[in-house]
Amino acid sequence: MTHWSLLGRRILGIGPDLAPLARGALFGAALEIGDLSRLADLLPGSLDLLLIDADSLAPDQLASALTENADSLPPVLLLGQSLDTRLVRCLMRLPLSDVLTAPYDDAQLQAAIYGLLDGAFSVPAAPAGNRRSQVLAVMGAVGGAGATTLAIEMAAALAGRSEGRVCLIDLNLADGAAPAYLGAPAAMSLADFGNAADRIDAALLAAFASPVSSGLDLLASPRSPRGFEQISREAVLKVLDIASESYGTVVIDLPRHRQAWTLDIVSGADEVVVISELTVPALISARDLCQELEADCPAGLRVRLVLNRLATRLFGPAPSMAEAERAVGRRADGGITSDWESAAASVNLGGPIRQHRPRSRIVRDVEALLARLNLGQAGFRSAA
Repeated sequence: MTHWSLLGRRILGIGPDLAPLARGALFGAALEIGDLSRLADLLPGSLDLLLIDADSLAPDQLASALTENADSLPPVLLLGQSLDTRLVRCLMRLPLSDVLTAPYDDAQLQAAIYGLLDGAFSVPAAPAGNRRSQVLAVMGAVGGAGATTLAIEMAAALAGRSEGRVCLIDLNLADGAAPAYLGAPAAMSLADFGNAADRIDAALLAAFASPVSSGLDLLASPRSPRGFEQISREAVLKVLDIASESYGTVVIDLPRHRQAWTLDIVSGADEVVVISELTVPALISARDLCQELEADCPAGLRVRLVLNRLATRLFGPAPSMAEAERAVGRRADGGITSDWESAAASVNLGGPIRQHRPRSRIVRDVEALLARLNLGQAGFRSAA
């Protein structure tokens, strides 16, 4: 069994008698106490666990609420002394659920919760030779262009609609920000393996994965000024090979400075997206980066250009999208509207923008961008 921590886990408790658990078995978790009406407002991936005190609710009412909202429910743990048979049958129809009958102690409750989390966040290993994932690589033309934010948003959007789980891999090994943005641990300690890439396997990758939501995992290394020196090209490519066999979709947040493995990843991805903000230095860098990648990678690679932080221009020197396209000498494949308030709120709260501000213009524009990308089933093709 995975050794989970409940620290920061988002748990909704249905039933007022569950409130004392916040100071006991669920200490450290983000426990919210609500009623059945709360289930209708849930967004997929917004909770890690639903905890229900069956003794405090009418069985018919509870069964109806679980059935009507089954598509958006996280793993469900039902607690009670005498559980109605209809409720148990209803739980059996849910993807992940369990029952714990009273009396029980804190250790038994935690064991049941850990078992559900194991089931929700385990990484299924694909048989050798089976299908490989679709791979999206994201790079910033300059520092601060918003590449990490948009990589997170694209991964979260794909997690809500893809077959299989989505893995976001932060390869900014020296100063990656994805763990801080998502409020998730950076557990991928690849530096411990040095050049022994052959020791990395699917089970180890699963141990490295930090769950972000019910459909999204994060692979990220702890920040280190020597991060790029400590991890070999072979280790990076081995991680991507295994991830592409274990996940339905892989989104890679690439550093803007070229590394020994950059061209391998770009060449093997289904789509490569360069993010630029609307400043002259950023646009010049974006133009050069797109040209360099297309020249150095296999013929036929077309880098996608996305212009970030678009705003309605009434006054001031900021270039329009058409002017930006003329500056880089190519059409942009997408534009992301500036919404600083939503982006800042999500970073401070921890999680994708779509989780905290689902109506943000950024969420809308990311959906439109993904609709234009050609994310097929080619998968990552390592040159190692």
